[in-house]
Amino acid sequence: MAIFSETALDGMHVLITGASGDIGSQTAKIAASMGAKISLTGRNEEKLEQLANELKSNGMAVHFVKADLSNQEEREHLIRSCEKEVGFVSGLVNCAGIAGGEALEELGEEFVANMLHVNVTSAMMLTKLVYPKMKEKGFGRIVNVSSLSGIRGTHGNSAYAASKFALRGFTQSLAVEAAPHRITVNAVCPGYVDTKMGRSAIKRRAEEKGQTFEQKYEEVLKGLPSGRITTPIEVANTIGFLLTDAAPNLTGESILLSGGSVMK
Repeated sequence: MAIFSETALDGMHVLITGASGDIGSQTAKIAASMGAKISLTGRNEEKLEQLANELKSNGMAVHFVKADLSNQEEREHLIRSCEKEVGFVSGLVNCAGIAGGEALEELGEEFVANMLHVNVTSAMMLTKLVYPKMKEKGFGRIVNVSSLSGIRGTHGNSAYAASKFALRGFTQSLAVEAAPHRITVNAVCPGYVDTKMGRSAIKRRAEEKGQTFEQKYEEVLKGLPSGRITTPIEVANTIGFLLTDAAPNLTGESILLSGGSVMK
């Protein structure tokens, strides 16, 4: 069901990271349907090209650049390319990230460092590249994709949770800095989402408990008051709203998509 105007993001250029993933690609489709010009980035060039071609076939303006955002040179190249081909980046969706983890006794320093670098540092440093021009223009929308794991900890999840808590801390601090410049900074915090990453997480939890995927999936559903896990389009719709100018005084917030399982 379409809930947004086709001109809700008219005039905006939105850069979406992790666009080769389920949430990122759906966010690109939603933002494009709202009238934004779209830049896509991710590590899977084939998926980026497929998504770009799909959007272009519907008459939408799309640019894509394969990039590893953990690499400073590739981050800088990405922004130069987006600004050259499309113009001022007025919206940024930091959707790229990795999941996984073990109990503390099993965690290695390299694993933790990579988790934090990919999920937090890369997002912060990419934001740093577009933020000055947002300040100069006096407008910007930044949305960080955190997680319910950034709201509360769970067993065997300390590295991932630490990264998602940190992303929320970054969201709140930057929101304070950015507010005088008409820039909003918010986070979305989904629980299990019906994506490849979400299903892999359920499978990993099932293996830890000696369960089948189906058994663990049913257990997850029973723990959700809504009785179902979140879909990618629900996350994308929430991001789409946060990119609009519908609530310009909404900033520094974390929007939970938990099916009622976590409230704050």
